[in-house]
Amino acid sequence: MMNETATTQLALKRVAIDTYHENVAYLNRRCEAYRAEGFQALSKVEIQLDGKRILAVLNVVDDDSIVTPCEVGLSEQCFAQFGVDEGSEVRLSHAVPPSSMHFVRQKMKGQRLDQTQITAIVRDIADNRYSKPEIAAFLVSAADAGLDRDEILSLTRAMVDSGHSLDWEEEMVVDKHCIGGIPGNRTTMVVVPIVAAHGLLFPKTSSRAITSPAGTADTMEVFATVDLDPQQLHAIVHAQRGCLAWGGKAKLAPVDDILISVERPLEIDSPGQMIASILSKKIACGATHLLIDIPIGKSAKVSSSREAMQLRKLFEYVGDQLGLDLQVVITDGSQPIGRGIGPVLEARDVLQVLSNAPEAPRDLREKSLQLAGLILELDPDIRGGCGYDVARDILDSGRALAKFNAIIDAQGRQPATLQPGHLTQEIFAPCDGVVTEIDNFCLAKIARLAGAPMDKGAGVDVLKKVGDSVVSGDVLYRIHAEFQADFSFATHWAGQHSGYVISAEKRHADFVF
Repeated sequence: MMNETATTQLALKRVAIDTYHENVAYLNRRCEAYRAEGFQALSKVEIQLDGKRILAVLNVVDDDSIVTPCEVGLSEQCFAQFGVDEGSEVRLSHAVPPSSMHFVRQKMKGQRLDQTQITAIVRDIADNRYSKPEIAAFLVSAADAGLDRDEILSLTRAMVDSGHSLDWEEEMVVDKHCIGGIPGNRTTMVVVPIVAAHGLLFPKTSSRAITSPAGTADTMEVFATVDLDPQQLHAIVHAQRGCLAWGGKAKLAPVDDILISVERPLEIDSPGQMIASILSKKIACGATHLLIDIPIGKSAKVSSSREAMQLRKLFEYVGDQLGLDLQVVITDGSQPIGRGIGPVLEARDVLQVLSNAPEAPRDLREKSLQLAGLILELDPDIRGGCGYDVARDILDSGRALAKFNAIIDAQGRQPATLQPGHLTQEIFAPCDGVVTEIDNFCLAKIARLAGAPMDKGAGVDVLKKVGDSVVSGDVLYRIHAEFQADFSFATHWAGQHSGYVISAEKRHADFVF
């Protein structure tokens, strides 16, 4: 419904500011409409042009070089939505508050929401009717009050419907996802080329990191372009049987990207929202068969087998309702996988595994083969229990590396090889003994403080793992940063919280994959 409040006509101006998933409009304080119409900073306004309307958060400026009193400025993403020239006359009016905020307030009181109510919230978020504080209110209420299985199902459906869906025109389209929380766990970048080399269709689209030092898309970007539109994705996947891309440009469940942009600074990753986020992206990407990896460990997202089983049941319920052939595997999350934490360092580990290098991290190789084997066993031509051996043969023969390079070239190889950050600090063992515990959260925090994932070379290089014997002065890990401020933050934190427990006696691991 068109806004029937008073409107003001102004000239459109592009303001070259990236406001990251948020529409922002800029109005000069001396603009006649500013006080005449009662506009206020941070309120929502509606910009109309030729029947098209866009909602934006209003910022008020005092510099005529940004916008004059006769103009309304739009941030980069907001301006691009109109697709017209600067100077075009638009109408500015107050935006009608989103009616679905009533449902958010209900959730804040602990009430259960139905499909219609959740769909209304998601639709208003997709239409940019929510400000970031309002989105944060929804996320926090969903985290605090919790979402039951039917609310998660409703949220997943609504998020899928918020954008495009891909159709690969094949009966079996495989995918995998780890719920996260384990630094350096870049198994996907090994699994995809193994499975694609075998011939199963594996169009892997990933989000960027939310609370971790790197996501699959962040690390793959060290090697290749990951911002691919649907046409590029189709061409690459059909040619190579797989890809490793960021899903944002394809507008797959785009509300998920908006929610992630608010979750990231708040470090919110509640179970219900996480399940809806993962499954909506997979369904929108056209997956028919999905493997979910749930690592458990003292400092992982999931700390107990009981919690893992509860999460597994939720995944299986929502997946079954939406027609996904879904398998959940519970894995060891007691420590980082591989050595590198941060895009460049993780990319190094992946390349070593694919190249069968002697120094390749054994845990990253082994877990990747286990997961790849489970996916390969979805192929009716592979007998149950034989997937691991097939995956190992593909990796050892060099076929996986060849496929990885083919995918990189198809997506667009990066022109330069990135290096680890040049600012380094080693963290030493304070005593003799055995490493009995590594705090995943602590090392991830250090890597993020160092600048990861925004600074590709920033992160932590882990040199000692659980079970390793150390003597006082041995290097436990090395911090890499590209900027002095980040380096200082990371080294200061590491000086107070190393993330390592060293004991005189070795403890035996009680987890078997």
